[in-house]
Amino acid sequence: MAVFGATGRTGRPLVEQALGRGVDVVAFVRDASGLDVDHEHLTVVEGDAYTGTNVAEAVAPGGDPVDAVVSVLGQSDETPDDLLTVAGRNVMAAMRDHGVDRYVTLTGAGVRTDRDDPSLGGRAMNAVMKLVARDVLADASTHAKAVADSDLRWTIVRPPRLTEDAATGEYAAGYLRLGARERLPREDLATFLLDCVEDGTYVGDLPNVTN
Repeated sequence: MAVFGATGRTGRPLVEQALGRGVDVVAFVRDASGLDVDHEHLTVVEGDAYTGTNVAEAVAPGGDPVDAVVSVLGQSDETPDDLLTVAGRNVMAAMRDHGVDRYVTLTGAGVRTDRDDPSLGGRAMNAVMKLVARDVLADASTHAKAVADSDLRWTIVRPPRLTEDAATGEYAAGYLRLGARERLPREDLATFLLDCVEDGTYVGDLPNVTN
């Protein structure tokens, strides 16, 4: 399994949990020194998903394609406004080139679908995001559309606000009626992402996930 965004706050627990389950992990990072994990089942690839540098090497290290790709790339003040869109395009191109079709990617609850029925608080939060984080939301929405229009076996995961709290070991997933106060520990999100990969669930879906 290749993990893009492996040194991020969600990527770290994702990598650690995957290794704990005995999964061979290819961690794609911009700087290998940012991932202080040493494991016999871990391969680290340095590169830049936005420019496409070494993306193919992470998808097929040494020419051997991975079984699945998980992207937990996220926006920050230092990243381009179209990070998810461009990086996602590069990742999907490499996947097609190497015959990898399972793709699990992360956006946020602000990305909407026709099946959503948000609460009043959820609608209010989405309206606020459109005002204060317009570029981030637009990037996530554009990325989600590109993934959904692809021929990959994709899952787009849409959690609410993420926290650094300890894992609860429980989550609810599906098309949920999320409110403005919904929270999810990153550890629990990592568990759900791994479950999606290992169980083959939510293919072609955009599940919300929360506690």
